[in-house]
Amino acid sequence: MPHLLDGDQPGLDSLELQVVAVFVDGVRVLGLPRSIGEIYGVLFISQNPLSLDDLVRLLHISKGSASQGLRMLKSLGAVREAEGDAERRTYYEPAIELKRLVGGFIREQVRPHLDSGKSKISRLAENAQEIRDSERRDFLGERIGRLETWMSSGGKVLPLLQKILGQ
Repeated sequence: MPHLLDGDQPGLDSLELQVVAVFVDGVRVLGLPRSIGEIYGVLFISQNPLSLDDLVRLLHISKGSASQGLRMLKSLGAVREAEGDAERRTYYEPAIELKRLVGGFIREQVRPHLDSGKSKISRLAENAQEIRDSERRDFLGERIGRLETWMSSGGKVLPLLQKILGQ
């Protein structure tokens, strides 16, 4: 299935396509699916809230992909439901407050990674103690200690980053 940015698509002008491309590049850096950037980009550049059907039509993606993307963006706090002009349809608009976007990403993507990393590192440390070769055990202990420091620093930096970007 062709993507929005693969060529000329009816409904979006070249400026709108360029804005969408900015968000596609942004989510690529974060390791998120391209459709997430496309959905957020179209919502961001749209003057009016859009429905799921609008997104499917504009982006040439399946309803399932659009629905899953909206669900993820909602969990990140990047989109919210809005008033629309038709009954029985849900409309969406972007959250454009940087603090909210950063906070949602940290809460939904980064924090769980740090939390699961801490428990994995604890298990690594336990397993490293069982290694008989003392040189290898010491080396692994040093590296695991480094990981623990990185995780600890990450946990301290995240709230600071949220505060800086939120102002």
